[in-house]
Amino acid sequence: MTSAAPPRTAQNPPPGLSLKQVLICGALVVTLSMGIRHGFGLWLQPITMDRGWTRETFALAIAVQNLAWGIAGPFAGMLADRFSAYRVLVGGGILYAIGLVLMALSTSGLAFMGSAGMLLGMAQAGCTYAIVYGVIGRNVAADKRSWAMGVTAAAGSFGQFLMVPVESWLISAWGWQNALFVLGCAALAILPVARGLREGPVGAHVGFQQSIASALREAFAYRSFQWLMAGYFVCGFQVVFIGVHMPSYLRDHGMAPGVATTALALIGLFNVFGTYSAGWLGQRMPKRYILSGIYALRSVVIVAFLLAPLTPASVYVFAATMGFLWLSTVPPTNATVAQIFGVQYLSMLGGFVFLSHQVGSFMGAWLGGKLYGLYGNYDLVWGLAVALGVFAALVNLPVRETAIARVGPQPAIA
Repeated sequence: MTSAAPPRTAQNPPPGLSLKQVLICGALVVTLSMGIRHGFGLWLQPITMDRGWTRETFALAIAVQNLAWGIAGPFAGMLADRFSAYRVLVGGGILYAIGLVLMALSTSGLAFMGSAGMLLGMAQAGCTYAIVYGVIGRNVAADKRSWAMGVTAAAGSFGQFLMVPVESWLISAWGWQNALFVLGCAALAILPVARGLREGPVGAHVGFQQSIASALREAFAYRSFQWLMAGYFVCGFQVVFIGVHMPSYLRDHGMAPGVATTALALIGLFNVFGTYSAGWLGQRMPKRYILSGIYALRSVVIVAFLLAPLTPASVYVFAATMGFLWLSTVPPTNATVAQIFGVQYLSMLGGFVFLSHQVGSFMGAWLGGKLYGLYGNYDLVWGLAVALGVFAALVNLPVRETAIARVGPQPAIA
């Protein structure tokens, strides 16, 4: 007599795309999408000087970009979960290219906010972590899911390391406008790569069926989901403030432009090791402890950076250490969401968690420019980044990682 096959549940999806295919194609998509955006801080001074804008104008557009990314994320996730991640990735890649071209052509603050802000934010919602992680969740077994997410996040980190010096060279050699045109062409490479993430019918990957409304009610009423969202808000605030404003902060203190370029590249390089390590550890220890430790260490690192004499060496040590902690929150956070709620609506729920991240990103980018305009320095924003890190370390400790208890199956409703 043959033994019965294990049930196909949201926690243990049936095989679909191969692990190798998912990892390679998912990693390439994230490398392109995250690598391009990581260097946007390099455009702050050349654009504001050429256009005669204030730093707040640029910072507000990047803040809107992060907010638009967050708001569009749940809807992009819904479409990917319900219809096809591939279609969403293609749409995101096309919109990314259009947004970069229009960013170069914008001659007013309002137009710049529409291109660099709204369009690029919506594009990133369709071709970054939430969409790719939904494919991973549906095609990678639960015992390898956190690791696979770590591998993909590490690839995105390598893209950041790779693209920052490339973008810096493009700006210096070809000018900031032509550099954006080149990146627009690069964004179109997402389209052929996304073909490797074409899935069969999404519904075949889950056993327990829910409606979208039921899934949302369940998640937002669950305390651990709320705590994950609160922690992710802090993550967004910290990384976007540092990524957007650190180049200008260093120039204000007499550092050569190459120091900021090297620092951003080091963040990307060490983020490779940090995100992979976080994904690997997520299979071996409670993810809430990993997240709490990351946020606490970020605050310690920022305090040490501010207290130490500012030299190129101290900047590089800060960048390497912060880089190790940069996106290392991504694999354990998304793996925890999948572990609690299953994979049927993983892209959508991941999108809502990421919305919180992007609200924090908006605040980090905008407040950096706003408070600099008021006080002529970034001291207050650095202090906020430290305090929020302590808060996030505390709120992640009570997160419950076990699968949520459900009573009976529910019919699937579009």
